[in-house]
Amino acid sequence: MRRILLVLAIISFLPVGLAMAQTVEEEEGYSREFTYGLNFNSNGGLLGGAMIKQVYHLEGNWYHFWALEGVEVKHPKERPVQNLQNGASFVRGKSNYLFVLRPQYGREYTFFKKAAESGVQVNGVFAAGPSIGIMAPYFIEYDRSNYVLDPRTQQYYLVGPVMISTEQYDPNIHTNEGLIVGAPGVFKGLSEPSFRVGANAKAGVSFEYGRYMESVTGIEVGMLVEAFAGDMTMIPGAPKRNTFMSVYLTLYYGRRR
Repeated sequence: MRRILLVLAIISFLPVGLAMAQTVEEEEGYSREFTYGLNFNSNGGLLGGAMIKQVYHLEGNWYHFWALEGVEVKHPKERPVQNLQNGASFVRGKSNYLFVLRPQYGREYTFFKKAAESGVQVNGVFAAGPSIGIMAPYFIEYDRSNYVLDPRTQQYYLVGPVMISTEQYDPNIHTNEGLIVGAPGVFKGLSEPSFRVGANAKAGVSFEYGRYMESVTGIEVGMLVEAFAGDMTMIPGAPKRNTFMSVYLTLYYGRRR
C-alpha cells in the first residue's frame, strides 16, 4: 500500500517537476547565438558598415564570441563639396579611402536576462583583435583639355578635343576645382588597394529584445579605439592620424539556441 501511495505521489508531482525543469532551462539561457547587423559610428558617416557575430556560452552569465566587422573610416576633415559650375560632387582634398576589416574575439556578461517571451536583456561587451586596413585611392575625373585665354574677351575657349583624365586626387596638383568634372566612385579605387596592419579594442553595452527566447533583436552602443602602423594619409596636408577613436551603434538581428 505504501508503495502505491509513493507511486501516486510521484505521478502527481511529475508535472510540477517538469515545469520547474523547464523554468530552470529557460533561466540557464542559450548555448549559442548568431547575429548580423549594421554599424553606425562617428568615423563612418551615415552608415559605417556591417558585422556578423557568433556567441557561445561559457558558464553562468558569461559568454564568449567571435565577430567580424567591415567598416569605412573617414578623416575628421572630410567635407563633401559640389562644383557649382558643372554639379560634380567630390570630397575636397581627399586622396585615399580607408576601409577596415576587424576580426574580433570578445566576452559578454549578462546583467539582466530577458523572460522567455518578453522583456529586455542587458549585456556588457568587451572585444579586441587585429585591424586590416585597406587604403584605396580616391579618384576624380579631371578636365585636361587645352583652354586658351582670349585677351580681348578675357574668356577661355577650347582648343582641340575634350580630354577627361581619371586620376588620384591630389590637391597640390589638381588646384583648379572648376576642372573636376566628377568622381568615378569607390570601386575604381578598390582595384588598386594597399594594406595596413593594426589593432582594435572596444567596450559597450547591448540591449536585446525579442518575442521569444530564440529570437534576437537588439542594439549595441559603445566606444572603439584602433591604431595602425604605416602611412595613413587620407587628406594630404591635414594632420596625420594613426589612431582613431569612435562612438558606435550597431543594430543587429539573429537567432539563438
